Amino acid sequence: MRKRSRRYQATQAKTKNIVFTNKEEAINILKETATAKFVESVELHANLNIDPKYADQQLRTTVTLPHGIGKSIKIAVLTNENNIIEAQNGGADIVGSNELIEQISQGNINFDLLIATPDMMPKLAKLGRVLGPKGLMPSPKSGTVTTNLVETIADFKKGKFEYKADKTGVVHISFGKSNFSDIQLIENLTTLYQSIEQNRPSGVKGKYFKNIFICTSMGPAIQLDLNIFN
Repeated sequence: MRKRSRRYQATQAKTKNIVFTNKEEAINILKETATAKFVESVELHANLNIDPKYADQQLRTTVTLPHGIGKSIKIAVLTNENNIIEAQNGGADIVGSNELIEQISQGNINFDLLIATPDMMPKLAKLGRVLGPKGLMPSPKSGTVTTNLVETIADFKKGKFEYKADKTGVVHISFGKSNFSDIQLIENLTTLYQSIEQNRPSGVKGKYFKNIFICTSMGPAIQLDLNIFN
């Protein structure tokens, strides 16, 4: 068995076999266990009672956290020639039409989010195998297929992002950084929980949440009581 470091053992001792019933206490412990030499991301892992192989049990939506996640994103916009100036003025980092499609097809993907106007979607279909596995394929449901480029770019620049459950029904999401204030993390966490709850798939029967954990990118899992948000 691999020997655990003293740092790991010390942080795990603060969370092992404990289910936290108070947000403030959970966030306090989370920040105490953020002992890496860099600013760690703060993550939520929600295990849901869903089976995503069924269409009515899939979770894929967007959320805007009140304090963002502490990361700026590079946005690319795929649109026709008539909208290029509008997208550039709206704050897009990369804007293009057919030439951008060609770059993507060659594997040149140097952006974090791709927004497209509806007229360009048929041309993007052939790139599904390239963009899909990276979670970059635009879709109306995620808000990344739009005719309102300026507003959409602004929303995503402010911190709007898409999330979805993986094939096992677990949602993994970053909701801030370890140097955020306690209030910022609590408000982001609460907003995120509410978003997952409000977008409960229609096919869910009975209990929706199995369990919820939070952690820093290098810290131990902290289990939250499911009544903590009530």
